[in-house]
Amino acid sequence: MSKIIGIDLGTTNSCVSVMEGNSPVVIPNSEGKRTTPSIIAFLEGGETKVGDPAKRQAVTNPNKTIFSIKRFMGRNFSEVTEELKNVPYKIIKGENDTPRVSIGKKLYSPQEISAIILQKMKKTAEDYIGNEVKKAVITVPAYFNDAQRQATKEAGEIAGLNVERIINEPTAAALAYGLDKNHNNNKIVVYDLGGGTFDISILELGEGVFEVLSTSGDTHLGGDDFDKVIIDWLGKEFKKEQGVDLSNDSIAHQRLKEAAEKAKIELSSSSKTEINLPYITANADGPKHLVKTLTRANFEKLSDHLMKRSLDPCKKALEAANLIDKNIDEVILVGGSTRIPKIQEQVEKFFKKTPSKGVNPDEVVSIGAAIQGGVLSGDVKDVLLLDVTPLSLGIETLGGVFTKLIDSNTTIPTKRSEIFSTAADNQSAVTIRVGQGERSMFNDNKEIGRFDLIDIAPAPRGVPQIEVTFDIDANGILNVSAKEKSTGKEQSIRIQASSGLSQNEIERMKREAQENAEKDKKLKEEIEKINSADSMIFQTEKQLKEYGKKISEETKKKIELNLKNLKEARNSKNISDIDHYINIMNNILSTSAQELYNTKKKKDEKNDSEKKSEKNKNVQDVDFEEVK
Repeated sequence: MSKIIGIDLGTTNSCVSVMEGNSPVVIPNSEGKRTTPSIIAFLEGGETKVGDPAKRQAVTNPNKTIFSIKRFMGRNFSEVTEELKNVPYKIIKGENDTPRVSIGKKLYSPQEISAIILQKMKKTAEDYIGNEVKKAVITVPAYFNDAQRQATKEAGEIAGLNVERIINEPTAAALAYGLDKNHNNNKIVVYDLGGGTFDISILELGEGVFEVLSTSGDTHLGGDDFDKVIIDWLGKEFKKEQGVDLSNDSIAHQRLKEAAEKAKIELSSSSKTEINLPYITANADGPKHLVKTLTRANFEKLSDHLMKRSLDPCKKALEAANLIDKNIDEVILVGGSTRIPKIQEQVEKFFKKTPSKGVNPDEVVSIGAAIQGGVLSGDVKDVLLLDVTPLSLGIETLGGVFTKLIDSNTTIPTKRSEIFSTAADNQSAVTIRVGQGERSMFNDNKEIGRFDLIDIAPAPRGVPQIEVTFDIDANGILNVSAKEKSTGKEQSIRIQASSGLSQNEIERMKREAQENAEKDKKLKEEIEKINSADSMIFQTEKQLKEYGKKISEETKKKIELNLKNLKEARNSKNISDIDHYINIMNNILSTSAQELYNTKKKKDEKNDSEKKSEKNKNVQDVDFEEVK
């Protein structure tokens, strides 16, 4: 069976792992790094950069450098007004109230952008394994709703991957942490504070059984928010000192963002850090520089409200699992933001347990996904993963009430049915509105789909029996059906449209992703050939300058003619001609080198002969007389 890779598709960074024998391995990318920034840059000429190369050019290309796209996955445009303020690139409202990234004349869905990152992860794994990779387990925040999970699955499909399983990030972390340990029904807390989301999960680990007891979280809390408080502070301080507002300057904002992230990281190991941004902007008085010192104490004060926001989900998770802090055996920290000392201190104080330092918070989720891939492929034995649905699922009933069929923290996969009836006499059709959330009124929750059950036999209100069934698969994705029991009339829906993309759109995006992969490959080859031509032109011109007088006129003319042809091929980007003339030039230069060698050899031989002759001229014949 082919390998199933594990991918942590993160807000800030992504990571890919695979099982090698009995051990998971984190795969380094083409830059030699074990994590890849979840950043995509669109350049002039159609070239796309992913990861560190995209991050390096972000300051000079802020409007076409896409980051934190995970915050827009599976969400409506009307839901992301706050997120729009924090990105320099343009997002507009698309079909079905979906957000679309606008790059030039083309619009990209968040799924398509995420697919580009997943393609990079896929290629990284293929380069390591040596074979094509088609299957993956992809992780999502535990508190992702149905639409966000579906969108993640679609991103995988667009990238050319069969998504074998969507699993929760804290669950994956626990899997990685607990695989090689002996547990006697230990209760483990996974506190996962990533770049864009926060999750808290409580699991019970027995012999080979990883059972999720509860999960909670905040999909609007992460490392990006900690960066933002520093960005806002720098902006206010600069405006106060210099009288200049940087908020509408996209290049300045990108520089502030990079400086804020760097400062946050430095403050995890230092008590203060200096932020120095020369030439941040200019006005009539000339260039302006930003120089500020940020202490750890001030940073903690600025971000105190964010740190405290993570405690409420912690309380909810304990309550849902019917546990208190004393029942917890271990606490695992996941996500780069858990390196913040105040976060570690807060977690220790809340759970009365020193968090475990035995895992790499940037890699552990990807490793857990690879282990789950091993379980699915049969490479990992005797491991059972019992996950839960993070939010309650139900339908709208009379008066706009949200009636739950499946409660939050129910172990999945699961199936539940309930009987409902009509609200009016002789009602021939009902609309089933499906929602997800914890509020008592339907409209206060997230609607994830709707469908109509028609041709209900005429009857007084309350007589028809309509059986509604909710079926959640192991990915946490929902199927809903409604059946009128007297007629057997049935209608069902797989909640796919909730991500905002139709199946036709997904298929189109898959084709475009494949075409773009080919296009990117050709573009890379073109650039490499042009670079080879430039190198050949430079070397040839250099050699002509140095040795032009030492080679025959015939060879020199051949070189000059071919050099002219190569320059024309390079300027017209004719790849086949570039190859052709480089080959010819290599042959001519080889002949020229031999010519120069032969000329030098003859000259050296002549010099040796003359030296020998001169030496012989100075030799005199002498008669020796024997001394007796």
